[in-house]
Amino acid sequence: MQAKRLHVPFVLYVQSAVVTPVARRALGLALLLAAFPAAVQSIGVCYGVIGDNLPPASDVVKLYRSNGIDSMRIYFADADALQALSGTNIGVVMDTGNDNVAAFATRPYAAAAWVQRNVRAYPGVSFRYIAVGNEIIGSDTGYILPAMKNLRDALSAAGLGGIKVSTAARFDVIANSYPPSNGVFKDNYMHDVARFLKATGAPLLVNVYPYFAYRGDTNNIHLNYATFQPGTTVTDDNNGLTYTNLFDAMVDSIYAALADAGTPDVNVVVSESGWPSGGGLGASVGSASTYNQGLINHVRRGTPRRPWPLETYIFAMFNENQKPGDGTEKHFGLFNPNMSPAYSIAFR
Repeated sequence: MQAKRLHVPFVLYVQSAVVTPVARRALGLALLLAAFPAAVQSIGVCYGVIGDNLPPASDVVKLYRSNGIDSMRIYFADADALQALSGTNIGVVMDTGNDNVAAFATRPYAAAAWVQRNVRAYPGVSFRYIAVGNEIIGSDTGYILPAMKNLRDALSAAGLGGIKVSTAARFDVIANSYPPSNGVFKDNYMHDVARFLKATGAPLLVNVYPYFAYRGDTNNIHLNYATFQPGTTVTDDNNGLTYTNLFDAMVDSIYAALADAGTPDVNVVVSESGWPSGGGLGASVGSASTYNQGLINHVRRGTPRRPWPLETYIFAMFNENQKPGDGTEKHFGLFNPNMSPAYSIAFR
């Protein structure tokens, strides 16, 4: 969540159920489920460090382990974090940093040097994905795919081809997200990215925040629907799938966009999701606790379109007192800087 997230409003209304070809869908789900990497756990937590009062990385890694959190996303090649992670078997998603993307795209040797310095130098770290850019927008999107290709080549040349290369997109790369089955990519560059991911077996990373959709349209989106609470059911008339929460509907619109791009077998990893405990409309300790606990419990069983564990990363581990922008940005933490819980949450 390093860049401001803008999300397309997601209008809520209830439709009638539609009968669907159950046998055909069951066969498709079975085939996709067989390809799901069973070793990957459902929930990780993003480790942001934009604060002047945060604990040292060695203590942070201990906090992850003591809470049973087995996956971490970091937003740059943080040497302290990488040293602390070595030998822990915590799965790591590491961003390149947006400031490196243009250099990787135009100078392959820059990508190769970065791999040697920040990946190969840490053989004890369980790297899972490298994210080339986080929520890149505008003309800079043209750098994403060539940077991904050059970084993939650099990893392969270093004997590290098992580490998958992706990019972390904002949810508003999706257009027509209601109903979920209508989801398409807003920009053509995402079709090329999706084809690269299909060819390399990498997932698409997407930051998915029902909070911002809710805040942008409180007249049509109910708080219970946005926070995994019962009371609202929405049916997609195109395929008869029923939704009881906004998160599922948003994620399934991403799957629909991938199918529309001709890459239905590309997996989705939710690289950020969370709810702020203060600082703005709809932000409270109660709603943050309800959403994040609901998220942890829910992603173990996936979405209506893909009902199996969905790899997801909660934003964020700590409240970060130097985050710029909207007041909520400082209040996404599961923990306070002194490592006490911001509210009750259980990962197991």
